Amino acid sequence: MNIIIPMAGMGKRMRPHTLTTAKPLLPVAGKPIVQRLVEDIVATCNEKVDEIAFIINPAFGKDVESHLCSVAEALGARGKICYQEKPQGTAHAILCAGDTLNGNVFIAFADTLFKATFSIDTSMDAIVWTQKVDDPSAFGVVKLNDKEEIEAFVEKPKDFVSDLAIIGVYYFKDGVRLKSELQRLIDNNILLKGEYQITDAMENMLNNGVKFYTGQVEEWLDCGNKDATVYTNARILDIKKDSEQLVHSSAKVVNSVIISPCFLGEGVVVENSVVGPFVSLEKGVSIENSRITNSIIQTDSIVKNACIDTSMLGKCVNYAEKPSELSLGDFSTQV
Repeated sequence: MNIIIPMAGMGKRMRPHTLTTAKPLLPVAGKPIVQRLVEDIVATCNEKVDEIAFIINPAFGKDVESHLCSVAEALGARGKICYQEKPQGTAHAILCAGDTLNGNVFIAFADTLFKATFSIDTSMDAIVWTQKVDDPSAFGVVKLNDKEEIEAFVEKPKDFVSDLAIIGVYYFKDGVRLKSELQRLIDNNILLKGEYQITDAMENMLNNGVKFYTGQVEEWLDCGNKDATVYTNARILDIKKDSEQLVHSSAKVVNSVIISPCFLGEGVVVENSVVGPFVSLEKGVSIENSRITNSIIQTDSIVKNACIDTSMLGKCVNYAEKPSELSLGDFSTQV
């Protein structure tokens, strides 16, 4: 089994957090988004993962490349770096890892996390994972026949055809066949809104006898913007609270209350504060005289005298609020 992770987008919706950090390397519950993604994928595989190809923008830099390769190696696979210099669609991105499109292939876009207990049935031609949604008109969806096989892919349907939204996670039994279909789009300049899309390749495969099936995830977690990432952080903390050590042994909690679930990384110091629930404090963070809920605070940041909720603070942030000096008479209200 090979895994392909397209992640070359510059994460403009996540700015300012992506000005110095590639979006898939932003932390969620103490681990980069992309690391959590590949760990979950490997856990679903019934066979050894040989290679994990990460499709990135060259601007991400060598440190990012080294980190990604180390993530793959920790899972017993080869890490491979491929480049997509300009955004030209999902099909073009996957084709940038052309040499990895061989044998069984699992593809997942790196701004998606999911909660699932499935295992991959490698005997199937192809699987497209979906999630039921309330408003299918905002998504690409799959339409099923009476055999529970996919009979059509429909992009943002105006009239109801299905509530099974495509989440960007795929399995293909024949990577070489997929590669040829993706190349056909490029060679024939088959574009949708100026980009080459994997759904066009899958539609042609479907019309030529490839059997597509759907798998459903229990929960689809997006990391496309700040609020979505903060929400995903909370959900991952809740999901992993019994299976991962979320508080590092070197974290110091002095005269403070930690409301579980929270992640406290290496060297974190919390003093005279209340932290949690659903807070991630990355390595070296210092919190003093503060109340923090439902937030992500990244490496080596300092927070003092603050009340913070539903927030993201980047690396090496120094944030302090001045204590208020008050003189309020009876029956006063200040909001």
